Amino acid sequence: MTPILPFRADPGEAAPELTPRQIVAELDRYVVGQTKAKRAVAIALRNRVRRCRLPPAVAAEVTPKNILMIGPTGVGKTEIARRLARLSGSPFVKVEASKFTEVGYVGRDVESMVRDLVEVAIEQVGQERRERVRAGARAAAQRRLLDLLLPPRPAARPTDAASASRAREDEDSWGRSRDAIQRQLEAGDLEERLVELEVKAAPAVPFLRIGMGGGEDLDGSLREMLPGLFGTRAERRKMTVAEAREVLKREEEDRLVDRDQTVREALRRAEESGILFVDELDKIAGREGGHGPDVSREGVQRDLLPVVEGTLVSTKYGPVRTDHILFIAAGAFHVAKPSDLIPELQGRFPIRVELDPLGRDELVRILREPEGSLPRQYAALLGTEAVDLVFTPDGIEALADAAATVNERTENIGARRLATVVERVLEDVSFRGAEGAGSRVTIDGAYVRERIGDLAQAADLSRFIL
Repeated sequence: MTPILPFRADPGEAAPELTPRQIVAELDRYVVGQTKAKRAVAIALRNRVRRCRLPPAVAAEVTPKNILMIGPTGVGKTEIARRLARLSGSPFVKVEASKFTEVGYVGRDVESMVRDLVEVAIEQVGQERRERVRAGARAAAQRRLLDLLLPPRPAARPTDAASASRAREDEDSWGRSRDAIQRQLEAGDLEERLVELEVKAAPAVPFLRIGMGGGEDLDGSLREMLPGLFGTRAERRKMTVAEAREVLKREEEDRLVDRDQTVREALRRAEESGILFVDELDKIAGREGGHGPDVSREGVQRDLLPVVEGTLVSTKYGPVRTDHILFIAAGAFHVAKPSDLIPELQGRFPIRVELDPLGRDELVRILREPEGSLPRQYAALLGTEAVDLVFTPDGIEALADAAATVNERTENIGARRLATVVERVLEDVSFRGAEGAGSRVTIDGAYVRERIGDLAQAADLSRFIL
């Protein structure tokens, strides 16, 4: 499961001003080429915004047009879907179709991906709401820390004028001490001091960790049904002030955030704006007649069908309808074809886009254009140790040439080959690290060829090394 954080406010407010053209432009910042796939997902996202503006009776009838991406590995299928979810602020989960099994077989059933989506949505909504109360939670945690360092004085009950005077003096002295400790606490001078804190710990019940149908855990369900039996228990722990602050801050955030409202909002967002990316769909393509583990492939398709077309999935937080969840499926389809899927499932993915394989020119653009390109990543990493890493134009072309050559001679894994090649080229520089502080390292064509030129040309070696 691959979640995406952070979560934006509302599916209708996430990117209301972005037209499909602007959405494609945003995706261009991170993914090179694949215009057809970008246009398809941009239209799907914009249609969600349009649907939010419709009258409720009409909006209920408008369902998303699911997308099937066809292309070899490493060409950007997952990255396009992931960036789309980040751009729109939608809860996003990536699953592999090959991990699912037909009902009746040991393994995960297809409805578990909807439950995963709900868990991601709850975490995202909770994170958003905790962010809103973070300032108040931090102030409350600071007050509780101060009470731990200097507990409040019990109320004095003077019996005469003398004892009342002593009580006032003690109160003033206690107040000055508290002010001094507060100043030290705010200045960060007490971060390593130990305090004793009472924390809540859920009892471990290892003998109940039994998988239930639908992917739920038996112990989690029993905790909710029998809170008295499996309730949390308090225990006292010693920790530093810095550690205690984080524990107290989290407790205050949980206290200030309404859990029931968070769950209701998360369920709504999962239903209205969730994106489920089903990878490796080609691995379950095929009709009956398989042997061994392949015998359940069509069964998985039939189990997947009602989830994609719209059904009610039970979760421990409540039922979730899948009618308006956007499904993006992907697969290489080298051996199987989309037509090998059962006809009903084919009809549930009406939009099909083929992604182009990456050649040498595309690999050069991948190294140059995206904001988070590998050369920029490595330059930033080594820059933390005062090493100035510079990639020349011919150095980038040499990296792309090596990756393209290895892809041609061995298995073609697309842009993923670049990570292997760049890591191999920069191995010595990364190993030395801070030893070269203040130096400038230039990665040009000669530098690249010196380190991997022979390996890229030798098919037997590149199969194991690159």
